[in-house]
Amino acid sequence: MALGIIRNIFPLMRSGKVGHKITRSASSSSTGTVKPRICIVGAGPAGFYTAQYILKHLENSQIDIVEKLPVPFGLVRFGVAPDHPEVKNVINTFTKTAENPRVRFLGNLSLGKDFSLADLRERYHAVLLTYGAEQDNTLGIPNETLPNVLSAREFVAWYNGLPGFENLNPDLSGTSLTLLGQGNVAVDVARIVLSSVDDLKKTDITEYALEALSRSNIKTVHLVGRRGPLQAAFTIKELREMLKLTNCKTKWRVDDFHHVEESIPDLPRPRKRITELMVKSVTEQNATTAQIERSFRPIFFRSPINFIGQTKVEAVEYVVNKLVEGRAVATDQRETIPTELVCRSIGYRAISLDNHINFNEKKGCVNNAGGRVLKQTLTGSDQTIDDIEDKYETGLYASGWLATGPTGVILTTMNNSFGVADLVCRDFQNNVIKLNGSRAGIDPSGMPFVSWNGWKAIDAEEERRGSLQGKPREKLTCIKTMLEIALNAQTN
Repeated sequence: MALGIIRNIFPLMRSGKVGHKITRSASSSSTGTVKPRICIVGAGPAGFYTAQYILKHLENSQIDIVEKLPVPFGLVRFGVAPDHPEVKNVINTFTKTAENPRVRFLGNLSLGKDFSLADLRERYHAVLLTYGAEQDNTLGIPNETLPNVLSAREFVAWYNGLPGFENLNPDLSGTSLTLLGQGNVAVDVARIVLSSVDDLKKTDITEYALEALSRSNIKTVHLVGRRGPLQAAFTIKELREMLKLTNCKTKWRVDDFHHVEESIPDLPRPRKRITELMVKSVTEQNATTAQIERSFRPIFFRSPINFIGQTKVEAVEYVVNKLVEGRAVATDQRETIPTELVCRSIGYRAISLDNHINFNEKKGCVNNAGGRVLKQTLTGSDQTIDDIEDKYETGLYASGWLATGPTGVILTTMNNSFGVADLVCRDFQNNVIKLNGSRAGIDPSGMPFVSWNGWKAIDAEEERRGSLQGKPREKLTCIKTMLEIALNAQTN
Protein backbone atom coordinates (compact mmCIF):
# COMPACT_ATOMS: atom_id res chain seq x y z
CA MET A 1 0.00 0.00 0.00
CA ALA A 2 1.44 3.36 -1.00
CA LEU A 3 2.43 5.77 1.76
CA GLY A 4 0.00 8.38 0.41
CA ILE A 5 -2.89 5.95 0.66
CA ILE A 6 -1.94 5.03 4.21
CA ARG A 7 -1.91 8.70 5.18
CA ASN A 8 -5.33 9.21 3.66
CA ILE A 9 -6.72 6.30 5.65
CA PHE A 10 -4.90 7.07 8.88
CA PRO A 11 -4.26 10.85 8.80
CA LEU A 12 -4.03 11.14 12.58
CA MET A 13 -1.54 8.34 13.20
CA ARG A 14 1.65 9.56 11.59
CA SER A 15 3.56 9.87 14.85
CA GLY A 16 2.59 6.54 16.40
CA LYS A 17 2.87 2.85 15.67
CA VAL A 18 -0.01 0.46 15.17
CA GLY A 19 0.54 -2.70 17.12
CA HIS A 20 1.55 -1.56 20.59
CA LYS A 21 -0.12 -3.25 23.53
CA ILE A 22 -1.90 -0.98 25.97
CA THR A 23 -1.19 -2.26 29.45
CA ARG A 24 -2.90 0.55 31.25
CA SER A 25 -6.30 -1.05 31.37
CA ALA A 26 -9.51 -0.02 33.04
CA SER A 27 -8.73 -2.11 36.11
CA SER A 28 -5.57 -0.08 36.79
CA SER A 29 -7.29 3.28 36.43
CA SER A 30 -8.76 5.38 39.17
CA THR A 31 -12.15 3.79 38.54
CA GLY A 32 -10.80 0.47 39.80
CA THR A 33 -13.06 -2.22 38.38
CA VAL A 34 -14.69 -0.52 35.41
CA LYS A 35 -14.00 -2.38 32.16
CA PRO A 36 -14.16 -0.70 28.73
CA ARG A 37 -17.41 -1.76 27.12
CA ILE A 38 -17.51 -1.45 23.34
CA CYS A 39 -20.25 -2.04 20.78
CA ILE A 40 -19.41 -2.86 17.18
CA VAL A 41 -22.34 -2.45 14.78
CA GLY A 42 -21.83 -4.83 11.87
CA ALA A 43 -20.40 -8.36 11.79
CA GLY A 44 -18.58 -8.16 8.48
CA PRO A 45 -14.80 -8.00 7.94
CA ALA A 46 -14.49 -4.44 9.30
CA GLY A 47 -16.32 -5.39 12.49
CA PHE A 48 -14.35 -8.55 13.15
CA TYR A 49 -10.95 -7.05 12.36
CA THR A 50 -11.71 -4.14 14.67
CA ALA A 51 -12.75 -6.53 17.46
CA GLN A 52 -9.68 -8.70 16.90
CA TYR A 53 -7.33 -5.77 17.34
CA ILE A 54 -9.07 -4.34 20.39
CA LEU A 55 -9.11 -7.71 22.16
CA LYS A 56 -5.37 -7.99 21.70
CA HIS A 57 -4.44 -4.45 22.65
CA LEU A 58 -6.99 -3.26 25.22
CA GLU A 59 -6.95 -5.40 28.33
CA ASN A 60 -10.25 -6.26 30.03
CA SER A 61 -12.28 -4.81 27.18
CA GLN A 62 -15.74 -6.30 26.68
CA ILE A 63 -17.07 -6.28 23.11
CA ASP A 64 -20.59 -6.76 21.74
CA ILE A 65 -20.82 -7.36 17.99
CA VAL A 66 -24.31 -6.49 16.79
CA GLU A 67 -25.53 -7.67 13.38
CA LYS A 68 -28.86 -7.09 11.65
CA LEU A 69 -28.85 -10.53 10.01
CA PRO A 70 -29.07 -13.75 12.03
CA VAL A 71 -25.71 -14.80 10.55
CA PRO A 72 -22.24 -13.19 10.69
CA PHE A 73 -19.41 -12.44 8.24
CA GLY A 74 -21.03 -9.92 5.89
CA LEU A 75 -19.35 -9.68 2.51
CA VAL A 76 -17.11 -12.67 3.21
CA ARG A 77 -20.26 -14.80 3.26
CA PHE A 78 -22.41 -12.86 0.78
CA GLY A 79 -19.91 -11.09 -1.47
CA VAL A 80 -17.01 -13.47 -2.11
CA ALA A 81 -17.58 -15.62 -5.19
CA PRO A 82 -18.55 -19.23 -4.42
CA ASP A 83 -15.66 -20.54 -6.52
CA HIS A 84 -13.17 -18.62 -4.34
CA PRO A 85 -13.39 -20.66 -1.11
CA GLU A 86 -9.81 -19.81 -0.14
CA VAL A 87 -10.81 -16.17 0.37
CA LYS A 88 -13.40 -17.31 2.90
CA ASN A 89 -10.76 -18.96 5.11
CA VAL A 90 -10.61 -15.70 7.06
CA ILE A 91 -13.88 -16.89 8.65
CA ASN A 92 -11.74 -19.19 10.80
CA THR A 93 -9.97 -16.16 12.29
CA PHE A 94 -13.26 -14.34 12.78
CA THR A 95 -14.68 -17.38 14.57
CA LYS A 96 -11.81 -17.38 17.06
CA THR A 97 -12.55 -13.72 17.76
CA ALA A 98 -16.27 -14.38 18.26
CA GLU A 99 -15.56 -17.26 20.65
CA ASN A 100 -13.33 -15.17 22.88
CA PRO A 101 -15.07 -15.01 26.31
CA ARG A 102 -14.86 -11.20 26.19
CA VAL A 103 -16.99 -11.08 23.02
CA ARG A 104 -20.75 -11.40 22.66
CA PHE A 105 -22.43 -11.83 19.26
CA LEU A 106 -25.97 -10.47 18.95
CA GLY A 107 -27.50 -11.32 15.59
CA ASN A 108 -30.87 -10.28 14.17
CA LEU A 109 -30.73 -6.88 15.90
CA SER A 110 -30.72 -3.64 13.89
CA LEU A 111 -29.54 -0.11 14.54
CA GLY A 112 -32.47 2.17 13.77
CA LYS A 113 -35.00 -0.54 14.48
CA ASP A 114 -34.21 -2.32 17.74
CA PHE A 115 -32.17 0.51 19.26
CA SER A 116 -30.94 3.99 18.41
CA LEU A 117 -27.43 5.37 18.30
CA ALA A 118 -28.27 7.32 21.48
CA ASP A 119 -29.21 4.03 23.18
CA LEU A 120 -25.86 2.52 22.26
CA ARG A 121 -23.82 5.52 23.33
CA GLU A 122 -25.58 5.45 26.69
CA ARG A 123 -24.95 1.74 27.20
CA TYR A 124 -21.32 1.56 25.98
CA HIS A 125 -18.13 3.54 26.51
CA ALA A 126 -17.41 3.38 22.77
CA VAL A 127 -19.42 2.57 19.64
CA LEU A 128 -17.90 1.55 16.32
CA LEU A 129 -20.02 1.69 13.18
CA THR A 130 -18.86 -0.97 10.70
CA TYR A 131 -22.05 -1.94 8.89
CA GLY A 132 -20.70 -1.46 5.38
CA ALA A 133 -22.19 -0.23 2.11
CA GLU A 134 -25.34 -1.96 0.94
CA GLN A 135 -26.83 0.22 -1.77
CA ASP A 136 -25.84 0.68 -5.40
CA ASN A 137 -24.66 3.70 -7.30
CA THR A 138 -26.85 4.35 -10.31
CA LEU A 139 -26.11 5.78 -13.74
CA GLY A 140 -29.01 8.23 -13.96
CA ILE A 141 -29.60 7.58 -17.66
CA PRO A 142 -32.85 6.93 -19.58
CA ASN A 143 -34.69 3.63 -19.09
CA GLU A 144 -32.50 2.49 -16.19
CA THR A 145 -35.58 0.97 -14.53
CA LEU A 146 -36.31 -1.39 -17.43
CA PRO A 147 -36.70 -5.03 -16.44
CA ASN A 148 -33.42 -6.92 -16.75
CA VAL A 149 -31.38 -3.86 -15.80
CA LEU A 150 -29.99 -4.99 -12.45
CA SER A 151 -26.94 -4.27 -10.35
CA ALA A 152 -24.03 -6.66 -9.97
CA ARG A 153 -24.55 -6.40 -6.21
CA GLU A 154 -28.08 -7.78 -6.58
CA PHE A 155 -26.87 -10.57 -8.86
CA VAL A 156 -24.09 -11.55 -6.44
CA ALA A 157 -26.52 -11.40 -3.50
CA TRP A 158 -28.84 -13.71 -5.45
CA TYR A 159 -26.34 -16.46 -6.17
CA ASN A 160 -24.69 -16.10 -2.74
CA GLY A 161 -27.94 -16.45 -0.79
CA LEU A 162 -28.33 -13.06 0.88
CA PRO A 163 -31.81 -13.08 2.48
CA GLY A 164 -34.19 -10.94 0.47
CA PHE A 165 -32.65 -11.73 -2.91
CA GLU A 166 -33.65 -15.36 -3.35
CA ASN A 167 -36.58 -14.28 -5.55
CA LEU A 168 -34.60 -11.93 -7.81
CA ASN A 169 -35.02 -14.41 -10.69
CA PRO A 170 -32.77 -12.73 -13.28
CA ASP A 171 -33.94 -13.51 -16.80
CA LEU A 172 -31.20 -15.68 -18.31
CA SER A 173 -33.18 -16.62 -21.40
CA GLY A 174 -31.29 -14.24 -23.69
CA THR A 175 -27.90 -14.94 -25.24
CA SER A 176 -25.92 -11.98 -23.88
CA LEU A 177 -25.17 -10.23 -20.60
CA THR A 178 -23.59 -6.79 -20.36
CA LEU A 179 -21.63 -5.76 -17.27
CA LEU A 180 -21.12 -2.01 -16.92
CA GLY A 181 -17.89 -1.56 -14.98
CA GLN A 182 -14.64 -3.49 -14.98
CA GLY A 183 -13.88 -4.19 -11.34
CA ASN A 184 -13.47 -7.61 -9.75
CA VAL A 185 -17.16 -7.82 -8.80
CA ALA A 186 -18.12 -7.50 -12.46
CA VAL A 187 -15.56 -10.14 -13.45
CA ASP A 188 -16.90 -12.44 -10.71
CA VAL A 189 -20.38 -12.21 -12.24
CA ALA A 190 -18.99 -12.85 -15.71
CA ARG A 191 -17.08 -15.90 -14.51
CA ILE A 192 -20.03 -17.40 -12.63
CA VAL A 193 -22.36 -16.94 -15.62
CA LEU A 194 -19.84 -18.42 -18.08
CA SER A 195 -18.61 -21.25 -15.84
CA SER A 196 -19.54 -24.88 -16.21
CA VAL A 197 -22.44 -25.80 -13.93
CA ASP A 198 -20.58 -29.01 -13.10
CA ASP A 199 -17.76 -26.91 -11.64
CA LEU A 200 -20.17 -24.72 -9.68
CA LYS A 201 -21.90 -27.76 -8.15
CA LYS A 202 -18.85 -28.25 -5.92
CA THR A 203 -19.17 -24.76 -4.39
CA ASP A 204 -21.55 -23.20 -1.85
CA ILE A 205 -23.54 -21.42 -4.56
CA THR A 206 -27.26 -21.57 -3.77
CA GLU A 207 -29.19 -24.46 -5.27
CA TYR A 208 -31.80 -22.16 -6.84
CA ALA A 209 -29.04 -20.15 -8.60
CA LEU A 210 -27.37 -23.35 -9.77
CA GLU A 211 -30.66 -24.57 -11.23
CA ALA A 212 -31.25 -21.23 -12.99
CA LEU A 213 -27.72 -21.16 -14.39
CA SER A 214 -28.13 -24.70 -15.70
CA ARG A 215 -30.99 -23.38 -17.89
CA SER A 216 -29.15 -20.18 -18.89
CA ASN A 217 -28.89 -19.34 -22.59
CA ILE A 218 -26.22 -16.68 -22.09
CA LYS A 219 -23.28 -17.31 -24.39
CA THR A 220 -21.65 -13.85 -24.49
CA VAL A 221 -20.68 -11.52 -21.66
CA HIS A 222 -19.57 -7.95 -22.43
CA LEU A 223 -17.46 -6.18 -19.79
CA VAL A 224 -17.64 -2.47 -20.58
CA GLY A 225 -15.43 0.27 -19.14
CA ARG A 226 -15.32 4.00 -19.73
CA ARG A 227 -11.51 4.17 -19.90
CA GLY A 228 -8.80 2.06 -21.50
CA PRO A 229 -6.83 -1.14 -20.82
CA LEU A 230 -4.25 0.77 -18.75
CA GLN A 231 -7.01 1.85 -16.33
CA ALA A 232 -8.88 -1.48 -16.06
CA ALA A 233 -9.87 -2.10 -12.44
CA PHE A 234 -9.85 -5.91 -12.40
CA THR A 235 -6.82 -7.69 -10.94
CA ILE A 236 -4.45 -10.08 -12.66
CA LYS A 237 -5.81 -13.05 -10.69
CA GLU A 238 -9.34 -12.40 -11.92
CA LEU A 239 -8.16 -11.97 -15.51
CA ARG A 240 -6.12 -15.18 -15.44
CA GLU A 241 -9.18 -17.08 -14.28
CA MET A 242 -11.21 -15.73 -17.19
CA LEU A 243 -8.50 -16.57 -19.71
CA LYS A 244 -8.38 -20.17 -18.41
CA LEU A 245 -12.14 -20.69 -18.19
CA THR A 246 -13.29 -23.97 -19.75
CA ASN A 247 -15.24 -23.70 -23.02
CA CYS A 248 -14.93 -19.90 -23.07
CA LYS A 249 -12.83 -17.65 -25.28
CA THR A 250 -11.80 -14.10 -24.40
CA LYS A 251 -12.23 -11.76 -27.35
CA TRP A 252 -10.63 -8.34 -27.24
CA ARG A 253 -11.12 -5.40 -29.58
CA VAL A 254 -7.70 -4.89 -31.13
CA ASP A 255 -8.39 -1.18 -31.71
CA ASP A 256 -8.64 -0.69 -27.93
CA PHE A 257 -4.93 -1.51 -27.62
CA HIS A 258 -3.36 1.12 -29.87
CA HIS A 259 -0.10 2.34 -28.29
CA VAL A 260 -0.65 0.20 -25.19
CA GLU A 261 2.30 -2.15 -25.76
CA GLU A 262 4.78 0.70 -26.18
CA SER A 263 3.82 2.13 -22.78
CA ILE A 264 4.46 -1.14 -20.87
CA PRO A 265 8.14 -0.47 -19.92
CA ASP A 266 7.18 2.68 -17.98
CA LEU A 267 4.33 1.13 -15.99
CA PRO A 268 4.48 0.26 -12.26
CA ARG A 269 5.06 -3.47 -11.76
CA PRO A 270 1.48 -4.59 -10.93
CA ARG A 271 0.02 -2.60 -13.84
CA LYS A 272 2.84 -3.78 -16.09
CA ARG A 273 2.12 -7.45 -15.38
CA ILE A 274 -1.60 -7.25 -16.06
CA THR A 275 -1.06 -5.15 -19.21
CA GLU A 276 1.47 -7.67 -20.52
CA LEU A 277 -1.07 -10.44 -19.92
CA MET A 278 -3.79 -8.53 -21.81
CA VAL A 279 -1.48 -7.76 -24.75
CA LYS A 280 -0.37 -11.40 -24.88
CA SER A 281 -3.99 -12.53 -24.92
CA VAL A 282 -4.82 -10.06 -27.71
CA THR A 283 -2.02 -11.36 -29.91
CA GLU A 284 -2.99 -15.00 -29.30
CA GLN A 285 -6.77 -14.70 -29.60
CA ASN A 286 -6.91 -15.83 -33.23
CA ALA A 287 -4.48 -18.71 -32.76
CA THR A 288 -7.15 -21.35 -32.15
CA THR A 289 -9.70 -22.39 -34.75
CA ALA A 290 -11.67 -24.60 -32.38
CA GLN A 291 -15.36 -23.83 -32.03
CA ILE A 292 -15.89 -22.50 -28.52
CA GLU A 293 -19.42 -21.98 -27.29
CA ARG A 294 -19.04 -19.03 -24.92
CA SER A 295 -17.18 -15.73 -25.12
CA PHE A 296 -15.99 -13.05 -22.70
CA ARG A 297 -15.66 -9.66 -24.40
CA PRO A 298 -13.99 -6.75 -22.61
CA ILE A 299 -14.79 -3.42 -24.27
CA PHE A 300 -13.00 -0.17 -23.44
CA PHE A 301 -13.62 3.58 -23.99
CA ARG A 302 -17.41 3.34 -23.73
CA SER A 303 -19.89 5.05 -21.38
CA PRO A 304 -23.59 4.05 -21.39
CA ILE A 305 -25.97 6.90 -22.18
CA ASN A 306 -29.26 5.08 -22.83
CA PHE A 307 -30.92 1.73 -22.29
CA ILE A 308 -32.98 0.79 -25.33
CA GLY A 309 -36.14 -1.31 -25.09
CA GLN A 310 -39.87 -1.24 -24.44
CA THR A 311 -40.87 -4.05 -22.10
CA LYS A 312 -37.28 -5.00 -21.23
CA VAL A 313 -33.77 -4.00 -22.20
CA GLU A 314 -32.76 -4.85 -25.76
CA ALA A 315 -29.55 -2.85 -26.22
CA VAL A 316 -27.29 -0.26 -24.63
CA GLU A 317 -26.30 2.94 -26.40
CA TYR A 318 -22.79 4.19 -25.60
CA VAL A 319 -20.80 7.32 -26.17
CA VAL A 320 -17.28 6.64 -27.39
CA ASN A 321 -14.64 8.16 -25.12
CA LYS A 322 -11.08 9.31 -25.56
CA LEU A 323 -8.54 9.64 -22.79
CA VAL A 324 -7.36 13.09 -21.80
CA GLU A 325 -4.77 13.00 -18.99
CA GLY A 326 -6.20 9.72 -17.77
CA ARG A 327 -9.81 10.94 -17.79
CA ALA A 328 -12.56 9.63 -20.06
CA VAL A 329 -13.84 12.46 -22.26
CA ALA A 330 -16.88 11.93 -24.49
CA THR A 331 -16.58 12.31 -28.26
CA ASP A 332 -19.33 12.73 -30.86
CA GLN A 333 -19.24 9.03 -31.73
CA ARG A 334 -21.93 6.60 -30.57
CA GLU A 335 -22.23 2.81 -30.55
CA THR A 336 -25.21 0.57 -29.79
CA ILE A 337 -24.62 -3.00 -28.63
CA PRO A 338 -27.55 -5.46 -28.34
CA THR A 339 -28.00 -7.27 -25.02
CA GLU A 340 -30.78 -8.99 -23.09
CA LEU A 341 -29.50 -8.53 -19.54
CA VAL A 342 -27.52 -5.69 -17.93
CA CYS A 343 -25.78 -5.51 -14.57
CA ARG A 344 -24.39 -2.20 -13.34
CA SER A 345 -21.15 -2.60 -11.41
CA ILE A 346 -20.22 1.00 -10.68
CA GLY A 347 -19.76 0.94 -6.94
CA TYR A 348 -21.68 0.81 -3.67
CA ARG A 349 -22.74 3.40 -1.16
CA ALA A 350 -23.64 3.22 2.50
CA ILE A 351 -26.82 4.52 4.10
CA SER A 352 -27.41 6.31 7.38
CA LEU A 353 -29.27 4.17 9.93
CA ASP A 354 -29.77 6.96 12.48
CA ASN A 355 -30.35 10.69 12.15
CA HIS A 356 -27.65 11.35 14.73
CA ILE A 357 -24.93 9.89 12.50
CA ASN A 358 -22.92 12.59 10.73
CA PHE A 359 -23.47 11.17 7.26
CA ASN A 360 -22.29 12.45 3.89
CA GLU A 361 -25.13 11.68 1.49
CA LYS A 362 -23.13 12.75 -1.54
CA LYS A 363 -20.23 10.39 -0.83
CA GLY A 364 -22.36 7.70 0.78
CA CYS A 365 -20.23 7.33 3.91
CA VAL A 366 -19.87 8.63 7.48
CA ASN A 367 -18.03 11.92 7.90
CA ASN A 368 -14.90 10.98 9.82
CA ALA A 369 -11.23 11.78 10.20
CA GLY A 370 -9.11 8.65 10.36
CA GLY A 371 -12.03 6.73 11.86
CA ARG A 372 -13.16 9.24 14.48
CA VAL A 373 -16.69 10.40 13.59
CA LEU A 374 -16.99 14.16 13.23
CA LYS A 375 -19.64 16.15 15.04
CA GLN A 376 -22.62 17.20 12.95
CA THR A 377 -22.15 20.86 13.92
CA LEU A 378 -18.61 22.23 13.94
CA THR A 379 -17.47 25.64 15.10
CA GLY A 380 -14.07 27.15 14.41
CA SER A 381 -12.33 30.25 13.17
CA ASP A 382 -12.35 29.27 9.51
CA GLN A 383 -14.43 26.08 9.55
CA THR A 384 -11.54 23.85 8.49
CA ILE A 385 -11.22 20.52 10.25
CA ASP A 386 -7.63 21.16 11.36
CA ASP A 387 -8.67 24.41 13.01
CA ILE A 388 -11.35 22.92 15.25
CA GLU A 389 -10.32 21.46 18.58
CA ASP A 390 -13.59 19.90 19.69
CA LYS A 391 -14.47 18.23 16.41
CA TYR A 392 -15.04 14.56 17.28
CA GLU A 393 -17.96 12.70 18.77
CA THR A 394 -16.19 11.24 21.80
CA GLY A 395 -16.32 7.45 21.75
CA LEU A 396 -17.89 7.16 18.28
CA TYR A 397 -15.96 5.66 15.38
CA ALA A 398 -16.45 4.20 11.90
CA SER A 399 -14.35 1.75 9.92
CA GLY A 400 -14.50 -0.24 6.71
CA TRP A 401 -16.50 0.85 3.70
CA LEU A 402 -18.89 2.87 5.87
CA ALA A 403 -15.93 5.12 6.69
CA THR A 404 -13.78 4.97 3.56
CA GLY A 405 -16.30 4.33 0.83
CA PRO A 406 -16.33 1.02 -1.09
CA THR A 407 -12.69 0.68 -2.00
CA GLY A 408 -10.05 -2.01 -1.98
CA VAL A 409 -10.13 -5.67 -1.01
CA ILE A 410 -10.43 -7.47 2.33
CA LEU A 411 -6.77 -6.69 3.10
CA THR A 412 -7.54 -2.98 2.65
CA THR A 413 -10.43 -3.27 5.09
CA MET A 414 -8.19 -5.10 7.57
CA ASN A 415 -5.56 -2.34 7.50
CA ASN A 416 -8.19 0.36 7.91
CA SER A 417 -9.94 -1.46 10.74
CA PHE A 418 -6.72 -2.12 12.63
CA GLY A 419 -5.89 1.56 12.35
CA VAL A 420 -9.27 2.68 13.68
CA ALA A 421 -9.11 0.10 16.46
CA ASP A 422 -5.72 1.50 17.45
CA LEU A 423 -7.30 4.94 17.80
CA VAL A 424 -9.96 3.46 20.08
CA CYS A 425 -7.30 1.86 22.27
CA ARG A 426 -5.32 5.11 22.43
CA ASP A 427 -8.41 7.10 23.34
CA PHE A 428 -9.05 4.79 26.28
CA GLN A 429 -5.38 4.95 27.30
CA ASN A 430 -5.31 8.74 27.18
CA ASN A 431 -8.62 9.18 29.01
CA VAL A 432 -10.22 10.76 25.95
CA ILE A 433 -12.91 8.18 26.67
CA LYS A 434 -13.53 8.41 30.39
CA LEU A 435 -14.44 5.28 32.32
CA ASN A 436 -16.80 7.16 34.61
CA GLY A 437 -18.91 4.21 35.62
CA SER A 438 -19.81 0.83 34.18
CA ARG A 439 -21.95 0.44 31.09
CA ALA A 440 -24.74 -2.13 30.93
CA GLY A 441 -24.58 -3.00 27.23
CA ILE A 442 -27.64 -4.13 25.30
CA ASP A 443 -30.15 -6.28 27.14
CA PRO A 444 -31.45 -8.59 24.40
CA SER A 445 -33.97 -10.38 26.60
CA GLY A 446 -37.38 -10.24 24.99
CA MET A 447 -35.80 -9.73 21.54
CA PRO A 448 -35.50 -12.56 18.96
CA PHE A 449 -31.70 -12.26 18.92
CA VAL A 450 -29.28 -14.90 17.68
CA SER A 451 -26.35 -15.79 19.92
CA TRP A 452 -23.11 -17.34 18.69
CA ASN A 453 -24.47 -20.76 19.68
CA GLY A 454 -27.53 -19.96 17.59
CA TRP A 455 -25.30 -19.19 14.61
CA LYS A 456 -23.39 -22.44 15.14
CA ALA A 457 -26.69 -24.32 14.91
CA ILE A 458 -27.52 -22.54 11.63
CA ASP A 459 -23.99 -23.28 10.39
CA ALA A 460 -24.33 -26.97 11.20
CA GLU A 461 -27.69 -27.20 9.44
CA GLU A 462 -26.30 -25.52 6.32
CA GLU A 463 -23.37 -27.92 6.23
CA ARG A 464 -25.73 -30.87 6.71
CA ARG A 465 -27.91 -29.75 3.81
CA GLY A 466 -24.86 -29.14 1.66
CA SER A 467 -23.38 -32.57 2.37
CA LEU A 468 -26.52 -34.20 0.98
CA GLN A 469 -25.72 -32.53 -2.36
CA GLY A 470 -21.95 -32.91 -2.30
CA LYS A 471 -21.41 -29.22 -1.46
CA PRO A 472 -19.63 -27.45 1.43
CA ARG A 473 -22.96 -25.99 2.54
CA GLU A 474 -26.40 -25.01 1.33
CA LYS A 475 -27.09 -21.56 2.68
CA LEU A 476 -30.40 -20.85 4.32
CA THR A 477 -32.09 -17.76 2.91
CA CYS A 478 -35.29 -17.70 4.96
CA ILE A 479 -34.78 -15.64 8.12
CA LYS A 480 -37.76 -17.32 9.79
CA THR A 481 -36.11 -20.73 9.33
CA MET A 482 -32.80 -19.39 10.62
CA LEU A 483 -34.45 -17.98 13.74
CA GLU A 484 -36.30 -21.23 14.44
CA ILE A 485 -33.04 -23.19 14.30
CA ALA A 486 -31.09 -20.63 16.32
CA LEU A 487 -33.68 -20.05 19.03
CA ASN A 488 -34.21 -23.78 19.46
CA ALA A 489 -30.46 -24.23 20.01
CA GLN A 490 -30.32 -21.29 22.43
CA THR A 491 -33.15 -22.59 24.64
CA ASN A 492 -31.94 -26.20 24.82
